[in-house]
Amino acid sequence: MYKDLSAKNNCIICGKHCENGIIIKGKVICSSCEEKLVSCEIGTDFYEYYKDCIKKHLVPSILRDNVEMNEYLR
Repeated sequence: MYKDLSAKNNCIICGKHCENGIIIKGKVICSSCEEKLVSCEIGTDFYEYYKDCIKKHLVPSILRDNVEMNEYLR
């Protein structure tokens, strides 16, 4: 029933606790994963893995926010 508040600071890619990095829609990507993501080549297995992690964790909240905004505007 209660969410684990410590999980809020876990990287959505590697799952490790992080103190710094980027925050997108309340989700954290640690600076180490951010650096790897920026430097990897498109089409590699690493790139696909990072892309899938981002889709899994960010797309649902973006879609939910869009639905809520559309309902608000009606």
